[in-house]
Amino acid sequence: MSPVTPDTIVLIHGFWVTPRSWEHWIDRYEAQGFRVLAPAYPGFEVEVEALNADPSPIEAVTVPQIIDHLEAVVGELDQPPIIMGHSAGGVFTQLLLDRGHGAAGVAMNSAPTEGVKRVPLSQVRATFPVLRNPANRHRAVGFTADQWHYAFANTFSQEESLALYERYHVPASGPIFWGSALANVHPGPDETHVDYHNDDRAPLLFVAATDDHLMPPSIQRSNAKHYKSDTVTEVIEVPGPHLMPAAPGWEDVADRVLAWAMEQAGARAGAV
Repeated sequence: MSPVTPDTIVLIHGFWVTPRSWEHWIDRYEAQGFRVLAPAYPGFEVEVEALNADPSPIEAVTVPQIIDHLEAVVGELDQPPIIMGHSAGGVFTQLLLDRGHGAAGVAMNSAPTEGVKRVPLSQVRATFPVLRNPANRHRAVGFTADQWHYAFANTFSQEESLALYERYHVPASGPIFWGSALANVHPGPDETHVDYHNDDRAPLLFVAATDDHLMPPSIQRSNAKHYKSDTVTEVIEVPGPHLMPAAPGWEDVADRVLAWAMEQAGARAGAV
């Protein structure tokens, strides 16, 4: 590969899962010759089973800690990587790009950044287990298997969804989730604030899964429309639920977004 061609892909997981959720994508991209990094949030370096047994690291983690850790990971690389994030990882992808990192970014089924006020009814239902109890803002909150099926795996059978639940599910941070849910009602910049007018930001692709209950396509379109910068911001829709990285057809999505990111990174490098 030439020096201007990204040779590293950074995969950022979201809430209710860990880097294990990227296992298929890691194997696929490594088989294509890429170095693939899937950093865990601070304290999430243990296995899914350990986090379910002791969720205290989930309760303790903060957005600044996560961003600082991710910046340290990408900052050690010799050249800008392709950054891909899923769900909350899509927010962290946007924050990293806004801070000057990455050759191109992909935000899949992304949670909204500050100022995106779309709240579809399916999202209200999917997040109700977290937001219904104010005490949850101070603790880690998990889904039941049925709640997981609705929020993450609604296109799978109950049996398939349960297997995915047992393999990937961990509680999510109530403090972070409550903070992001209230981002539009408290004063001052939020932790998920990005500069929508940043002309130096790398190209960004939003990927919306058509059957996503948790972060449906309307959120992706709204998030993309907030960007007013003179740089590439696009949205595509693909079939699937919120857990798109593990849904049937994920191979096509992985190849499609990588091809887009590599093309945009090459075009951007050639324009410099």
